[in-house]
Amino acid sequence: MTEEVRAEMVANVWKVVVGEGDAVAAGDALVILDSMKMEIPVISEDGGTVARIAVSEGDVVQDGDLIAVVEPVAAG
Repeated sequence: MTEEVRAEMVANVWKVVVGEGDAVAAGDALVILDSMKMEIPVISEDGGTVARIAVSEGDVVQDGDLIAVVEPVAAG
């Protein structure tokens, strides 16, 4: 199932770690957010291929904003 990774807080996008088309495993960091001088990695819950990165470094995200979309690896 396609995974939509969303922000869980208001924060600045400090670093985008992966790009569209990159393969990721469950637990891999997709982006790193900065909030109150703390770095918060946003991780993929499932493995797959990054289909979309919806943020850029320097963006401000709100709670619930889309950060990335991860497509599952096709079986077979």
